Amino acid sequence: MTSPFLHSLASAPRGDAVPVSRRRVLASAAGAAAVLAAGGAAWAQPKGERVLRVGHQKGWLSLLKGRGTLEKSLAPLGVKVTWTEFNAGPVQLEALNVGSIDFGDVGEAPPIFAQAAGAPLVYAGATVPRPQLEAVIVPKGSPIRSVADLKGKRVAYNKGSNVQYFLVKLLEKHGLKYADVQSVFLAPPDARAAFERGAVDAWVIWDPFLAAAQKTLEARLLADATGVVNNRAYYFSSRDFATKNPDVLRIAVKEIDAVDQWVSKNKGEAAAELSAVLGLDRSITELFVGRAGYGTSVVTREILAEQQAIADTFFALKLIPKQLNLLHAAPVDLL
Repeated sequence: MTSPFLHSLASAPRGDAVPVSRRRVLASAAGAAAVLAAGGAAWAQPKGERVLRVGHQKGWLSLLKGRGTLEKSLAPLGVKVTWTEFNAGPVQLEALNVGSIDFGDVGEAPPIFAQAAGAPLVYAGATVPRPQLEAVIVPKGSPIRSVADLKGKRVAYNKGSNVQYFLVKLLEKHGLKYADVQSVFLAPPDARAAFERGAVDAWVIWDPFLAAAQKTLEARLLADATGVVNNRAYYFSSRDFATKNPDVLRIAVKEIDAVDQWVSKNKGEAAAELSAVLGLDRSITELFVGRAGYGTSVVTREILAEQQAIADTFFALKLIPKQLNLLHAAPVDLL
């Protein structure tokens, strides 16, 4: 089975993302509606009132929104919180670029493309490494038994996403070159369909698509990202907002971490809650909640160095037009 949630993220869910131009993003009905809705909140702000406009995807921030703890923590500072839901990270970053939101959640790859396109983003927070949430999978009866066996094989994945970076580094670790596999660029729902009918030999994918394929297709995990890449999730803001509201961002990151710590101690309840949010069977959410890492903190130079490595790899693959300096997207207090 494939849930409505999996179909709704046809372009890119959390790990997201082929580079998306402003024209293409605003041409999509969902993207345009979300950006416009978020922008409307900005015009409605009373003069002098501080507002944190949060953009989010279905997932971890949905749990924070449901609890209302961010609003309670920011109330003493006179800060109001608004929420706008998006269907993918690149659309959130476009909303940031046009000044419609102040804060959002995203995977590793989209902020690289956004920075390359000149978006005024800064990293506000990062999760602990979560390498088990992305992997290479093969059909249950596949003769492929090792990463070395991928040589010459058709491998599906979302171009320009975190899993493309993972694949490059995984092949390197096992003595293969990126060109040694036949890359088949497909968004997750299309990749799943190709995987099911045997049109590709392997699929590089992230949760919850990964867990869904394991549970509903009996896909076999060939290798996850453990020991290869860290696969963090990130929280971002704009340079202007971060400069004027560092106290707000610190509280936001602290409240996200509090949810993380709750999930780490209450995985069964969290899986049930996410099952309802995502529209997935609970067995699927239990699988990926059980293998996720938990904890969110401020971004350090060491974490930025990880993003720098991704940016350098994407530049070498000619996925971005110029080399980036990740310090240009560093948190205000880090500089």
